[in-house]
Amino acid sequence: MKEFQELVAVAPWTFIFQICNLLILTFGVKKLLFQPVRKIMAQRREQIDDTYAQAEKAQGEAQALKAECESRLSGAREEASQIVKTATERATARSEELIGAAKAEVAALKTKADAEIESERRKAASELKGEISEIVVNLAGLVVEKEIDADTHKDLIDDFISHVGDET
Repeated sequence: MKEFQELVAVAPWTFIFQICNLLILTFGVKKLLFQPVRKIMAQRREQIDDTYAQAEKAQGEAQALKAECESRLSGAREEASQIVKTATERATARSEELIGAAKAEVAALKTKADAEIESERRKAASELKGEISEIVVNLAGLVVEKEIDADTHKDLIDDFISHVGDET
């Protein structure tokens, strides 16, 4: 039983050595394991914080670029609408100018045509007068050659009318 007592009994030197071993082991684990792990975790935390900072900075820049693009786009839309408005006004003015020129040209052509018609009418009237004069001279020559009675006079008039119809 003595052997059993030695196993159950508390040996002060063994206890002191076990506590010393525990303290040495704890100190060694702290120095060799926990501190490098903490350094790695701190570095990782710094990297993550830097990544978040860069992401926030990039997001801010993206928001600024987006706002700038939207302002440029709205400016471009306003400029495009102004260009369309100006082009429409120019086209309207040009069409009115062309319509006015066409009306003036039509009026000039009408005036010229009226003048040509009047000239042709006068020419035709002049030719008709010449032909009538010629027929009258021929008729007068016939009248002078013949003695006129009522039947002859009627025949001459009918002949004159038939010749006038043939000449025109």
